[in-house]
Amino acid sequence: MSMLTKLRLITVDVTGTLIAYKGELGDYYCMAAKSVGLPCPDYKRVHEGFKLAYTEMVNKHPCFGFSEKIPNIVWWKTCVRDSFVRAGYDYDEETFENVFRRIYATFGSAAPYSIFPDSQPFLKGLREKGIIVGIVSNAEYRYKDVVLPALGLHEGSEWDFGVFSGLEGVEKPDPRMYEIALERAGNIAPEEALHIGDSIRKDYLPAKSVGMHALLLDRFKTPDAENWKKSGATVLPNLVAVQEWLSSEEHGR
Repeated sequence: MSMLTKLRLITVDVTGTLIAYKGELGDYYCMAAKSVGLPCPDYKRVHEGFKLAYTEMVNKHPCFGFSEKIPNIVWWKTCVRDSFVRAGYDYDEETFENVFRRIYATFGSAAPYSIFPDSQPFLKGLREKGIIVGIVSNAEYRYKDVVLPALGLHEGSEWDFGVFSGLEGVEKPDPRMYEIALERAGNIAPEEALHIGDSIRKDYLPAKSVGMHALLLDRFKTPDAENWKKSGATVLPNLVAVQEWLSSEEHGR
């Protein structure tokens, strides 16, 4: 008996698992600046500024401001403004507004992302076998409504339901994300569910903590993968390998 025959639900992380960022953050900030006649900001300074600004926003206003009912666009405007200021670019209000609108629109589209070629066939194949497929992601509503559909990953075609932190008010690694997924799938027993992700802290450990099966993808040959394996995690290179693993009699014992 293969592992697949024991499962009723498979949940999947998004970024690094189904899709990836294209290029660098600086590419998109540069394009936005150039669109209003400004020179490109320094890539490294912008990247460092963004990391600090984003971390602060996540800590102060988690889940994209869910509990405080901060509008999504306001949350991101505060984050992007702070990113530029920390990088040494304090634009006047009108200039910043024009630059920000370009950045916000870009990241609310498919433009900065690419889909891994094995993602769509993998998800469709699961659903054809009667497996419920859920998305579990620390992302805001535009991933659900715009980005994933624009990349060819549609609710009702490639996935059945989503648990997105910006819509739930809870985020990984909180195990509640996985409990919500089990409930939303129809109160599936955790031992009949598997989660696939690319972070041991946000994906593997919290999913295991609620009793689900879990495995990790190492698409980019991260140095951490050896430690993941040493800790006992199943680590596979892509979703083709996951499909083979799921179908193998050996792992179903």
